[in-house]
Amino acid sequence: MHTIDKTTWPRRRHFELFRAMDFPYSSLCANVDVSRLHRAAKERGLSFTVLLVHALSTAANAIPEFRQRIRGDDVVEHAVVHPSLTVLAEGDLFGFCLIPYAKDLATFAAAAERAISRAKASPTLEDEPGRDDLLYLTGVPWVSFTALGHPMHLSPGDSIPRIAWGRFFPDGGRLLMPLSVQVHHALVDGIHLGRFYERVEETLDHDAT
Repeated sequence: MHTIDKTTWPRRRHFELFRAMDFPYSSLCANVDVSRLHRAAKERGLSFTVLLVHALSTAANAIPEFRQRIRGDDVVEHAVVHPSLTVLAEGDLFGFCLIPYAKDLATFAAAAERAISRAKASPTLEDEPGRDDLLYLTGVPWVSFTALGHPMHLSPGDSIPRIAWGRFFPDGGRLLMPLSVQVHHALVDGIHLGRFYERVEETLDHDAT
């Protein structure tokens, strides 16, 4: 992790502009093709959710702006960010599940399966205090939504990206899935969201091989 020198930071004026807004968040929802990933999960006996979380985390880690966080008046950039996933438990309640990110899929999948099992057995709504090297991920597999919003702290502003996916659906021989991203606009612009979705498509196909 390192602190960005705002005196030489090219987007300093953009940062100051959006950070001063009452609601400085931007969101986007688009469909992504999960045909190959869904097929690979079935053929290899793997969890579709684990494969998907790995692909989304890999894509986010490839975009520097998705690893940047606001801390007071500073902006820090983490070397790696880790998925914190919502996991459904008994009684239609959910808990948070932190999964250590690993680029290697087998390593990640093994850690994810253990973490998800623990989260289901002992659900918690607590994150490690002060920790922001996270990505918040959640699935809403009951609805093929076209937009989705998340609760956010405004004071101080929460700069951890929120990523959510919905129910996939057939479309001309493909399986499409809605994927929503909500980010702090002081750090992430439309071009960075575009790059994220491009990376998602690449990593979905890569993890399916």
